[in-house]
Amino acid sequence: MNAALETLKERGFYQQCTDVDGLSARMDAGPITFYVGCDPTGPSLHIGHMVPFFALRHLRAAGNTGIALIGGGTARIGDPSGKTEMRKMISYEQIDENVTHIEKQLDRFIGFDGKTAYTENNKNWLADLNYIDFLRDIGSCFSVNKMLTFEAYKQRLEKGLSFIEFNYQLLQSYDFLNLHQRHDCVLQIGGDDQWGNITAGVDLIRRKLGGTTELNKLHDCFGLTFPLVTRSDGKKMGKTEKGAIFLDPAMTSVFDFFQYWRNVADPDVRKFLLLFTFLPVSEIDKIVAGNINEAKERLAYEVTALIHGKDEADKAMAGARAAFSGAGDKTQMPTVEIAKAALSAGMGVIDLFFEAKLGNTKSDVRRLIQQGGASVNGKTIADVKAVLTDKDADDSGEFVLKAGKKKFVRVVLK
Repeated sequence: MNAALETLKERGFYQQCTDVDGLSARMDAGPITFYVGCDPTGPSLHIGHMVPFFALRHLRAAGNTGIALIGGGTARIGDPSGKTEMRKMISYEQIDENVTHIEKQLDRFIGFDGKTAYTENNKNWLADLNYIDFLRDIGSCFSVNKMLTFEAYKQRLEKGLSFIEFNYQLLQSYDFLNLHQRHDCVLQIGGDDQWGNITAGVDLIRRKLGGTTELNKLHDCFGLTFPLVTRSDGKKMGKTEKGAIFLDPAMTSVFDFFQYWRNVADPDVRKFLLLFTFLPVSEIDKIVAGNINEAKERLAYEVTALIHGKDEADKAMAGARAAFSGAGDKTQMPTVEIAKAALSAGMGVIDLFFEAKLGNTKSDVRRLIQQGGASVNGKTIADVKAVLTDKDADDSGEFVLKAGKKKFVRVVLK
Protein backbone atom coordinates (compact mmCIF):
# COMPACT_ATOMS: atom_id res chain seq x y z
CA MET A 1 0.00 0.00 0.00
CA ASN A 2 1.13 3.56 -0.72
CA ALA A 3 3.06 5.05 2.23
CA ALA A 4 0.64 7.96 2.70
CA LEU A 5 -2.30 5.56 2.79
CA GLU A 6 -0.41 3.39 5.28
CA THR A 7 -0.01 6.46 7.49
CA LEU A 8 -3.74 7.16 7.35
CA LYS A 9 -4.54 3.54 8.17
CA GLU A 10 -2.06 3.37 11.04
CA ARG A 11 -3.47 6.51 12.64
CA GLY A 12 -7.15 5.56 12.31
CA PHE A 13 -8.16 7.49 9.19
CA TYR A 14 -9.36 4.48 7.23
CA GLN A 15 -12.75 2.80 7.11
CA GLN A 16 -13.32 1.90 3.47
CA CYS A 17 -12.16 2.83 -0.02
CA THR A 18 -13.78 2.45 -3.42
CA ASP A 19 -10.61 0.82 -4.82
CA VAL A 20 -7.69 0.88 -2.42
CA ASP A 21 -5.33 -0.99 -4.77
CA GLY A 22 -6.12 1.35 -7.64
CA LEU A 23 -5.73 4.42 -5.43
CA SER A 24 -2.46 3.13 -4.02
CA ALA A 25 -1.07 2.56 -7.53
CA ARG A 26 -2.25 6.01 -8.61
CA MET A 27 -0.50 7.65 -5.66
CA ASP A 28 2.67 5.62 -6.18
CA ALA A 29 2.78 7.02 -9.72
CA GLY A 30 2.94 10.61 -8.43
CA PRO A 31 1.21 13.23 -6.28
CA ILE A 32 -2.56 13.54 -6.59
CA THR A 33 -5.12 16.25 -5.90
CA PHE A 34 -7.84 15.37 -3.41
CA TYR A 35 -10.60 17.18 -1.58
CA VAL A 36 -12.63 17.26 1.61
CA GLY A 37 -15.80 19.27 2.03
CA CYS A 38 -17.69 20.92 4.86
CA ASP A 39 -20.90 22.91 4.84
CA PRO A 40 -20.92 26.35 6.55
CA THR A 41 -24.19 25.79 8.41
CA GLY A 42 -22.80 27.59 11.47
CA PRO A 43 -20.25 30.34 12.17
CA SER A 44 -17.62 27.91 13.46
CA LEU A 45 -16.40 24.39 12.89
CA HIS A 46 -16.39 22.08 15.88
CA ILE A 47 -13.67 19.57 16.65
CA GLY A 48 -15.61 16.71 15.07
CA HIS A 49 -15.43 18.51 11.72
CA MET A 50 -11.65 18.52 11.89
CA VAL A 51 -10.92 14.81 11.44
CA PRO A 52 -10.77 15.02 7.59
CA PHE A 53 -8.62 18.15 7.79
CA PHE A 54 -6.05 16.35 9.94
CA ALA A 55 -6.04 13.68 7.22
CA LEU A 56 -5.63 16.46 4.65
CA ARG A 57 -2.45 17.59 6.37
CA HIS A 58 -1.05 14.05 6.42
CA LEU A 59 -1.73 13.63 2.69
CA ARG A 60 -0.33 17.08 1.95
CA ALA A 61 2.84 16.29 3.92
CA ALA A 62 3.29 13.30 1.60
CA GLY A 63 3.41 15.64 -1.41
CA ASN A 64 -0.25 15.66 -2.47
CA THR A 65 -2.45 18.72 -3.05
CA GLY A 66 -5.50 19.24 -0.86
CA ILE A 67 -8.64 21.23 -1.60
CA ALA A 68 -10.89 22.33 1.26
CA LEU A 69 -14.30 22.69 -0.35
CA ILE A 70 -16.57 24.97 1.67
CA GLY A 71 -20.17 24.35 0.71
CA GLY A 72 -21.59 27.82 0.28
CA GLY A 73 -23.95 26.25 -2.25
CA THR A 74 -24.84 22.93 -0.63
CA ALA A 75 -25.41 24.64 2.74
CA ARG A 76 -28.49 26.19 1.15
CA ILE A 77 -30.04 22.72 1.17
CA GLY A 78 -28.45 20.77 4.01
CA ASP A 79 -26.99 17.27 4.03
CA PRO A 80 -29.37 14.64 5.45
CA SER A 81 -26.45 12.27 6.21
CA GLY A 82 -26.32 11.47 9.91
CA LYS A 83 -29.23 13.81 10.70
CA THR A 84 -32.48 12.70 12.30
CA GLU A 85 -34.42 15.67 10.99
CA MET A 86 -34.17 18.40 8.38
CA ARG A 87 -31.57 21.05 9.15
CA LYS A 88 -32.94 24.50 9.85
CA MET A 89 -32.67 26.79 6.81
CA ILE A 90 -30.51 29.88 7.21
CA SER A 91 -30.27 32.95 4.99
CA TYR A 92 -27.88 33.16 2.08
CA GLU A 93 -26.26 36.18 3.74
CA GLN A 94 -25.60 34.17 6.91
CA ILE A 95 -24.13 31.31 4.88
CA ASP A 96 -21.74 33.73 3.17
CA GLU A 97 -20.66 35.11 6.56
CA ASN A 98 -20.12 31.58 7.83
CA VAL A 99 -17.96 30.80 4.79
CA THR A 100 -15.68 33.73 5.65
CA HIS A 101 -15.31 32.61 9.29
CA ILE A 102 -14.64 28.98 8.40
CA GLU A 103 -12.11 29.86 5.70
CA LYS A 104 -10.13 31.78 8.34
CA GLN A 105 -10.30 28.90 10.82
CA LEU A 106 -9.08 26.40 8.23
CA ASP A 107 -6.37 28.74 6.99
CA ARG A 108 -4.95 28.98 10.52
CA PHE A 109 -4.88 25.20 10.78
CA ILE A 110 -3.87 24.24 7.24
CA GLY A 111 -2.06 27.29 5.87
CA PHE A 112 -3.46 27.76 2.37
CA ASP A 113 -0.66 28.57 -0.05
CA GLY A 114 -2.70 28.40 -3.26
CA LYS A 115 -0.57 25.53 -4.56
CA THR A 116 -0.44 22.55 -2.21
CA ALA A 117 -3.57 23.55 -0.29
CA TYR A 118 -6.37 25.93 -1.16
CA THR A 119 -10.10 26.49 -0.80
CA GLU A 120 -13.00 26.33 -3.21
CA ASN A 121 -16.62 27.36 -2.67
CA ASN A 122 -19.24 25.30 -4.48
CA LYS A 123 -21.51 28.34 -4.53
CA ASN A 124 -19.44 29.34 -7.56
CA TRP A 125 -20.96 26.57 -9.70
CA LEU A 126 -24.16 25.69 -7.85
CA ALA A 127 -25.80 29.06 -7.13
CA ASP A 128 -26.75 29.83 -10.75
CA LEU A 129 -27.51 26.33 -12.00
CA ASN A 130 -30.36 25.97 -14.47
CA TYR A 131 -32.50 23.34 -12.78
CA ILE A 132 -33.97 21.83 -15.96
CA ASP A 133 -30.54 21.52 -17.57
CA PHE A 134 -29.12 20.06 -14.34
CA LEU A 135 -31.84 17.41 -14.20
CA ARG A 136 -31.27 16.45 -17.84
CA ASP A 137 -27.49 16.38 -17.61
CA ILE A 138 -26.87 15.13 -14.05
CA GLY A 139 -30.14 13.80 -12.64
CA SER A 140 -30.44 11.33 -15.50
CA CYS A 141 -27.29 9.56 -14.20
CA PHE A 142 -28.87 8.67 -10.85
CA SER A 143 -31.09 5.75 -9.93
CA VAL A 144 -33.65 6.54 -7.25
CA ASN A 145 -33.75 2.85 -6.33
CA LYS A 146 -30.01 2.86 -5.70
CA MET A 147 -30.11 6.13 -3.78
CA LEU A 148 -32.70 4.68 -1.41
CA THR A 149 -30.33 1.85 -0.50
CA PHE A 150 -27.85 4.27 1.08
CA GLU A 151 -27.97 4.41 4.86
CA ALA A 152 -28.36 8.21 4.98
CA TYR A 153 -31.66 8.03 3.11
CA LYS A 154 -32.90 4.78 4.68
CA GLN A 155 -32.66 6.25 8.18
CA ARG A 156 -34.43 9.46 7.22
CA LEU A 157 -37.26 7.76 5.34
CA GLU A 158 -38.56 6.50 8.68
CA LYS A 159 -38.99 10.03 10.04
CA GLY A 160 -39.44 11.97 6.82
CA LEU A 161 -37.08 13.06 4.06
CA SER A 162 -37.78 16.29 2.21
CA PHE A 163 -37.38 16.46 -1.56
CA ILE A 164 -34.87 19.29 -1.22
CA GLU A 165 -32.60 17.07 0.90
CA PHE A 166 -33.03 14.21 -1.56
CA ASN A 167 -31.20 16.40 -4.10
CA TYR A 168 -28.13 16.73 -1.87
CA GLN A 169 -26.38 13.64 -3.19
CA LEU A 170 -26.68 14.94 -6.76
CA LEU A 171 -25.10 18.24 -5.76
CA GLN A 172 -22.20 16.67 -3.84
CA SER A 173 -21.54 14.33 -6.76
CA TYR A 174 -21.58 17.33 -9.08
CA ASP A 175 -18.98 18.98 -6.82
CA PHE A 176 -16.62 16.05 -7.36
CA LEU A 177 -17.19 16.20 -11.13
CA ASN A 178 -16.42 19.93 -11.17
CA LEU A 179 -13.28 19.60 -9.08
CA HIS A 180 -12.09 16.74 -11.26
CA GLN A 181 -12.58 18.80 -14.41
CA ARG A 182 -11.18 22.03 -12.95
CA HIS A 183 -8.25 20.68 -10.92
CA ASP A 184 -7.80 17.01 -11.90
CA CYS A 185 -9.01 16.09 -8.41
CA VAL A 186 -9.18 12.28 -8.20
CA LEU A 187 -9.97 11.57 -4.54
CA GLN A 188 -12.64 12.63 -2.07
CA ILE A 189 -12.14 11.89 1.63
CA GLY A 190 -14.59 12.19 4.50
CA GLY A 191 -16.41 10.52 7.36
CA ASP A 192 -18.04 7.17 6.76
CA ASP A 193 -21.50 8.75 6.89
CA GLN A 194 -20.52 10.30 3.54
CA TRP A 195 -19.88 6.95 1.84
CA GLY A 196 -23.05 7.05 -0.27
CA ASN A 197 -22.44 10.61 -1.46
CA ILE A 198 -18.78 9.92 -2.22
CA THR A 199 -19.37 6.74 -4.20
CA ALA A 200 -22.15 8.49 -6.12
CA GLY A 201 -19.62 11.16 -7.15
CA VAL A 202 -17.11 8.53 -8.31
CA ASP A 203 -19.87 6.87 -10.35
CA LEU A 204 -21.01 10.19 -11.87
CA ILE A 205 -17.50 10.98 -13.11
CA ARG A 206 -17.26 7.54 -14.68
CA ARG A 207 -20.64 7.97 -16.38
CA LYS A 208 -19.99 11.48 -17.68
CA LEU A 209 -16.34 11.24 -18.66
CA GLY A 210 -15.67 7.53 -19.13
CA GLY A 211 -16.55 5.41 -22.12
CA THR A 212 -13.60 3.60 -23.61
CA THR A 213 -11.18 1.64 -21.41
CA GLU A 214 -8.55 4.31 -22.02
CA LEU A 215 -10.88 7.13 -20.99
CA ASN A 216 -12.02 5.25 -17.89
CA LYS A 217 -8.41 4.90 -16.80
CA LEU A 218 -7.77 8.59 -17.45
CA HIS A 219 -10.74 9.58 -15.31
CA ASP A 220 -10.39 6.98 -12.55
CA CYS A 221 -11.48 8.61 -9.30
CA PHE A 222 -11.66 7.29 -5.76
CA GLY A 223 -13.37 7.73 -2.45
CA LEU A 224 -11.95 7.04 1.00
CA THR A 225 -13.75 7.34 4.32
CA PHE A 226 -12.77 7.35 7.99
CA PRO A 227 -14.56 5.75 10.93
CA LEU A 228 -16.95 8.10 12.71
CA VAL A 229 -15.06 9.04 15.86
CA THR A 230 -16.75 8.05 19.10
CA ARG A 231 -15.55 8.00 22.68
CA SER A 232 -14.97 4.77 24.56
CA ASP A 233 -18.40 5.17 26.18
CA GLY A 234 -19.99 5.09 22.72
CA LYS A 235 -20.97 8.77 22.69
CA LYS A 236 -20.14 11.14 19.87
CA MET A 237 -16.67 12.60 20.16
CA GLY A 238 -16.48 16.38 20.67
CA LYS A 239 -19.79 16.68 22.52
CA THR A 240 -20.34 17.73 26.14
CA GLU A 241 -23.37 18.49 28.26
CA LYS A 242 -22.97 22.08 27.06
CA GLY A 243 -22.88 21.06 23.40
CA ALA A 244 -20.19 20.84 20.74
CA ILE A 245 -16.55 21.82 21.28
CA PHE A 246 -16.17 24.69 18.81
CA LEU A 247 -12.97 26.13 17.36
CA ASP A 248 -14.18 29.71 17.86
CA PRO A 249 -12.95 30.82 21.32
CA ALA A 250 -16.05 33.02 21.67
CA MET A 251 -18.17 29.84 21.52
CA THR A 252 -15.85 27.49 23.43
CA SER A 253 -13.18 29.20 25.54
CA VAL A 254 -9.59 28.06 25.03
CA PHE A 255 -9.54 26.89 28.66
CA ASP A 256 -12.67 24.77 28.17
CA PHE A 257 -11.25 23.47 24.88
CA PHE A 258 -8.07 22.41 26.69
CA GLN A 259 -10.04 20.85 29.54
CA TYR A 260 -12.15 18.79 27.16
CA TRP A 261 -9.03 16.95 26.00
CA ARG A 262 -7.52 16.85 29.49
CA ASN A 263 -10.61 15.02 30.76
CA VAL A 264 -11.02 12.35 28.07
CA ALA A 265 -11.36 8.77 29.26
CA ASP A 266 -8.15 6.76 29.66
CA PRO A 267 -8.94 4.33 26.78
CA ASP A 268 -9.36 7.26 24.36
CA VAL A 269 -5.98 8.90 24.88
CA ARG A 270 -3.96 6.91 22.34
CA LYS A 271 -6.69 7.04 19.69
CA PHE A 272 -7.04 10.81 20.04
CA LEU A 273 -3.27 11.38 20.02
CA LEU A 274 -3.14 9.46 16.73
CA LEU A 275 -6.05 11.34 15.16
CA PHE A 276 -5.65 14.85 16.53
CA THR A 277 -1.89 15.37 16.72
CA PHE A 278 1.03 14.90 14.36
CA LEU A 279 3.30 13.28 16.91
CA PRO A 280 5.06 10.16 15.57
CA VAL A 281 3.36 6.90 16.48
CA SER A 282 6.45 5.70 18.34
CA GLU A 283 6.40 8.84 20.51
CA ILE A 284 2.67 8.45 21.14
CA ASP A 285 3.21 4.90 22.36
CA LYS A 286 5.88 6.10 24.79
CA ILE A 287 3.60 8.86 26.07
CA VAL A 288 0.69 6.47 26.64
CA ALA A 289 2.95 3.90 28.32
CA GLY A 290 3.83 6.47 30.99
CA ASN A 291 1.68 8.37 33.47
CA ILE A 292 -1.85 8.57 32.04
CA ASN A 293 -2.55 12.02 33.48
CA GLU A 294 0.61 13.38 31.91
CA ALA A 295 -0.47 11.77 28.64
CA LYS A 296 -3.84 13.52 28.85
CA GLU A 297 -2.16 16.84 29.54
CA ARG A 298 0.12 16.30 26.53
CA LEU A 299 -2.92 15.51 24.36
CA ALA A 300 -4.71 18.64 25.56
CA TYR A 301 -1.64 20.80 24.98
CA GLU A 302 -0.90 19.45 21.49
CA VAL A 303 -4.45 19.82 20.18
CA THR A 304 -4.91 23.26 21.72
CA ALA A 305 -1.62 24.44 20.20
CA LEU A 306 -2.65 23.17 16.75
CA ILE A 307 -6.04 24.88 16.86
CA HIS A 308 -5.37 28.02 18.90
CA GLY A 309 -1.60 28.45 18.79
CA LYS A 310 1.23 27.72 21.22
CA ASP A 311 0.76 30.89 23.30
CA GLU A 312 -2.88 30.11 23.99
CA ALA A 313 -2.01 26.49 24.78
CA ASP A 314 0.63 27.66 27.28
CA LYS A 315 -1.92 29.90 29.00
CA ALA A 316 -4.56 27.18 29.12
CA MET A 317 -2.12 24.69 30.62
CA ALA A 318 -0.96 27.22 33.23
CA GLY A 319 -4.57 27.94 34.16
CA ALA A 320 -5.41 24.25 34.39
CA ARG A 321 -2.41 23.52 36.60
CA ALA A 322 -3.34 26.41 38.89
CA ALA A 323 -6.90 25.13 39.16
CA PHE A 324 -6.12 21.49 39.76
CA SER A 325 -2.74 21.38 41.47
CA GLY A 326 -2.11 24.84 42.87
CA ALA A 327 0.87 25.27 40.54
CA GLY A 328 0.81 27.26 37.32
CA ASP A 329 -0.72 30.69 36.84
CA LYS A 330 -4.25 31.20 38.15
CA THR A 331 -4.64 34.39 36.10
CA GLN A 332 -5.09 32.04 33.13
CA MET A 333 -8.09 30.35 34.72
CA PRO A 334 -11.62 31.27 33.56
CA THR A 335 -12.24 34.56 35.36
CA VAL A 336 -15.25 36.69 36.29
CA GLU A 337 -15.29 40.11 37.91
CA ILE A 338 -17.66 40.95 40.75
CA ALA A 339 -18.04 44.35 42.42
CA LYS A 340 -16.07 44.53 45.66
CA ALA A 341 -18.91 46.47 47.22
CA ALA A 342 -21.22 43.49 46.72
CA LEU A 343 -18.83 41.24 48.66
CA SER A 344 -18.14 43.88 51.32
CA ALA A 345 -21.83 43.87 52.19
CA GLY A 346 -21.89 40.08 52.11
CA MET A 347 -23.05 37.79 49.32
CA GLY A 348 -24.79 34.48 49.69
CA VAL A 349 -22.78 31.54 48.41
CA ILE A 350 -25.59 30.58 46.01
CA ASP A 351 -25.56 34.07 44.49
CA LEU A 352 -21.76 34.03 44.23
CA PHE A 353 -21.66 30.72 42.35
CA PHE A 354 -24.53 31.82 40.13
CA GLU A 355 -22.78 35.11 39.28
CA ALA A 356 -19.67 33.06 38.43
CA LYS A 357 -21.79 31.04 35.97
CA LEU A 358 -21.22 27.78 37.83
CA GLY A 359 -24.88 26.86 37.52
CA ASN A 360 -27.58 27.53 34.96
CA THR A 361 -30.01 28.35 37.76
CA LYS A 362 -29.76 29.06 41.45
CA SER A 363 -31.53 25.75 42.04
CA ASP A 364 -28.61 24.06 40.25
CA VAL A 365 -26.18 25.80 42.60
CA ARG A 366 -28.25 24.82 45.65
CA ARG A 367 -28.13 21.15 44.62
CA LEU A 368 -24.39 21.41 43.96
CA ILE A 369 -23.80 22.67 47.51
CA GLN A 370 -26.13 20.13 49.09
CA GLN A 371 -24.31 17.32 47.28
CA GLY A 372 -20.92 18.51 48.56
CA GLY A 373 -19.62 19.60 45.18
CA ALA A 374 -18.92 23.29 45.93
CA SER A 375 -15.77 24.74 47.43
CA VAL A 376 -14.30 28.21 47.92
CA ASN A 377 -10.52 28.59 48.03
CA GLY A 378 -10.15 24.86 48.62
CA LYS A 379 -12.72 24.62 51.45
CA THR A 380 -15.96 22.71 50.89
CA ILE A 381 -19.11 24.75 51.42
CA ALA A 382 -21.89 22.68 52.98
CA ASP A 383 -24.30 25.43 54.10
CA VAL A 384 -26.56 26.78 51.34
CA LYS A 385 -27.18 29.85 53.53
CA ALA A 386 -23.47 30.68 53.95
CA VAL A 387 -22.54 34.32 53.33
CA LEU A 388 -19.13 35.39 52.06
CA THR A 389 -17.45 38.78 52.28
CA ASP A 390 -14.30 40.26 50.81
CA LYS A 391 -12.53 39.18 54.00
CA ASP A 392 -12.96 35.55 52.89
CA ALA A 393 -10.83 36.16 49.80
CA ASP A 394 -7.38 34.57 49.53
CA ASP A 395 -4.10 36.42 50.07
CA SER A 396 -4.36 37.98 46.60
CA GLY A 397 -7.85 39.28 47.33
CA GLU A 398 -9.54 36.78 45.02
CA PHE A 399 -11.70 33.67 45.22
CA VAL A 400 -11.26 30.36 43.46
CA LEU A 401 -14.61 28.61 43.16
CA LYS A 402 -14.89 24.92 42.36
CA ALA A 403 -18.00 23.15 41.10
CA GLY A 404 -17.65 19.38 40.98
CA LYS A 405 -14.31 17.89 40.04
CA LYS A 406 -13.61 19.74 36.81
CA LYS A 407 -15.06 23.27 36.89
CA PHE A 408 -13.09 26.16 38.35
CA VAL A 409 -13.65 29.91 38.19
CA ARG A 410 -11.44 32.65 39.51
CA VAL A 411 -13.39 35.58 40.98
CA VAL A 412 -11.68 38.97 40.91
CA LEU A 413 -13.07 41.84 42.98
CA LYS A 414 -13.22 45.12 41.12
